[in-house]
Amino acid sequence: MRFDVISLFGPMFSAVSELGVTGRAHTQGRWSLHTWNPRDFTEDVHRTVDDRPYGGGPGMVMRVEPLERAVKAAREARQAADAPVVLLSPQGRRFDQRAAQELAASPGAILICGRYEGIDQRFIDRWVTQEISLGDFVLSGGEIAALAVIDATVRLLPGVLNDRESAIQDSFDDSLSGLLDCPHYTRPEQYGDEPVPEVLLSGHHANIVRWRREQSLRATATRRPDLIEAARKQGWLSRNDEKYLTGLAQAGQAN
Repeated sequence: MRFDVISLFGPMFSAVSELGVTGRAHTQGRWSLHTWNPRDFTEDVHRTVDDRPYGGGPGMVMRVEPLERAVKAAREARQAADAPVVLLSPQGRRFDQRAAQELAASPGAILICGRYEGIDQRFIDRWVTQEISLGDFVLSGGEIAALAVIDATVRLLPGVLNDRESAIQDSFDDSLSGLLDCPHYTRPEQYGDEPVPEVLLSGHHANIVRWRREQSLRATATRRPDLIEAARKQGWLSRNDEKYLTGLAQAGQAN
């Protein structure tokens, strides 16, 4: 897998190429990262990448030419004239675990990190094949969003996590019916007046599996009930799941 990132702040991406599990995977050659600074594709002495918006208004707009040249250079380096070009944008598809899984199954992408007031729409119309959003909030640029996309995607690649089961037991994964993960505990067995739940010390595998499922259902019903409804629509909840959720609802009403 290869990510090409077009950004004015390429050094920010050392966070994923040098640190943590993604950094280790990068060193092992499981994925590669290449950054391209639009300023390197300008033709004036000031290396200008932005200009004032037509029609007036605050802020500056990133120009077409430097971005276009950077994309062409990235595609040539990838030897892929049709490599997808992804813009991190509030207008894009909401990035979620399913999107990360789809991207992890691909050869990667060219990520465009905007700055200032925005990017000239003509560049978007000509070159961008997909827009991705982290959520309904505004960042100073696309770099933090691109870092999140890369991290979420790379950790799903084969061999990146030491335990291959780790990724499929994450929150939102299909193996958990798209629900939130259950609570986790480690040593010490007793912390202050809080012990580890007894079932986790029992060695009874079936009881542990059931407890984890119920805790996942409880957390999701309490914090993200929309995910419960989505799981129902997919037919992912069993009769035992529904029975447990009914008991939770009745207990809540009684309280």
